[in-house]
Amino acid sequence: MMNRLLKIFFVLLFSTALLSGCNTFRGFGEDVQHLGNSISHAAG
Repeated sequence: MMNRLLKIFFVLLFSTALLSGCNTFRGFGEDVQHLGNSISHAAG
């Protein structure tokens, strides 16, 4: 019983970390896109 609870706990922990990582990479991508747009407007 305890082994099963530990497995469930680690799956939930891993899922939470994975989902928060996706949000972080999405935000990073948006920041890079805005930086690229700023550089393009400054050069043009």
